[in-house]
Amino acid sequence: MAPTLFFDLASPYAYLAVERADRVFDSPPELQPILLGAIFKLRGSGSWAATEHRAAGMAEIERRARLYGLPALAWPTDWPCNSLAADRGALWAGAQGRRAEFTRAVFRREFTRGDDIADLEVLRAAAADAELDPDELVEATQSPEIKQALRKATEQAWSLGVRGVPSVAVGSSVFFGDDRLEEAAAALAAE
Repeated sequence: MAPTLFFDLASPYAYLAVERADRVFDSPPELQPILLGAIFKLRGSGSWAATEHRAAGMAEIERRARLYGLPALAWPTDWPCNSLAADRGALWAGAQGRRAEFTRAVFRREFTRGDDIADLEVLRAAAADAELDPDELVEATQSPEIKQALRKATEQAWSLGVRGVPSVAVGSSVFFGDDRLEEAAAALAAE
């Protein structure tokens, strides 16, 4: 059974994990968007990006990107960006068979170009990058079914033990952090 990589498109750590996942796992993990803001609410604490640890956290992410051989990060001016429409779009893209492509396109626009993913024009461009119809994407972000599916995916992630992103579920184990992909892959190989 393929592992599931839970992510939110506002998370730079999730960006690092998604970019590396195909190299770390023998077969690509299933990518599952969730609402990190809802996870914060459920766990009773928010993002380090809103604390005195912000600068150190950003420097650590930049260091990891270099270590992983990824492009230099370009931070959006208003990061962390509102990722609600983008996460809904990723869910919809999965139904089109293009979730990985759309997810990578959004992450790359956000963290290598510094684009604000709350901007629907940025999401339209990412849809085109992923060979999806930009108009259908925008329409899907307002779909009651997509909205409900994202809420349900977040609730299911919480019930599995996901307390942040990126998290990788392998069987009943959850590995939290981009730096735990190798550990998750080893657990999968041992199954």
